Amino acid sequence: MPESAPALSTAPSLPAPPPALLEGAALFLDFDGTLAPLADSPDAVHVDDALLALLADLRDRLNGRLAIVSGRSVATLRDLGFADFMLAGTHGLEFARPGEAVDGPARLPAIDAVEAAVTAFAAEKPGLLVERKSISVGLHYRSAPQCGAEAAALADRLAATHDLIVQRGKMLVELRPGGADKGSAVRTLMAQPRMIDAIPVFIGDDVTDEEGFAAAADLGGAGILVGPPRSTAATFSLEQVAAVRHYLREAAARLG
Repeated sequence: MPESAPALSTAPSLPAPPPALLEGAALFLDFDGTLAPLADSPDAVHVDDALLALLADLRDRLNGRLAIVSGRSVATLRDLGFADFMLAGTHGLEFARPGEAVDGPARLPAIDAVEAAVTAFAAEKPGLLVERKSISVGLHYRSAPQCGAEAAALADRLAATHDLIVQRGKMLVELRPGGADKGSAVRTLMAQPRMIDAIPVFIGDDVTDEEGFAAAADLGGAGILVGPPRSTAATFSLEQVAAVRHYLREAAARLG
């Protein structure tokens, strides 16, 4: 089950994480806005070979203690190039190890119903984009920010009608089943034998990552916020995606 709302720091800025932070760590990485820049459309985001090579090297140096924890579905993460990595998708509702089937709930009929509703809504609002996921549906308004309040209100109504929850993100509302979040994903992954004695470190940029930061802190680790200062449960920060990659390269070199 998802954890209660994390305690947030209101400090205007946070220090950069030391490379030594990843020594003995279990590393959990958000994808969009953390490993790759945000784009107007989810389909416009691509994973380059240099990133995959960096993550594979870091995973090996951490003895396999690295996972991608994303709002994207496991199927999409695999299509993007992460098939060889441990994955937690759809905000902790899905899990998969390399070469294994996805462990997650079946798609609910309610998701089909709300997808039809948001698709009809988006058809009348230029710039809105419906993202169909394995077990959820997202409505993006990055290209139509003036529709944000209306999109959120629609999502709230549909969630109440169909017993779903609304996951809010950057210029996004997503309708999905409850019972998990990125914090519960971290706790589930940390229960695996290879992770038990490790120190969790979660890197993410969105409000959807706050539960991941809080879970990492509760388990003796830390969160790293990517992007401008805001209220957060993270302990450290990095300015942008490029800074994340630089930090991961430094950390990997230190791990030897």
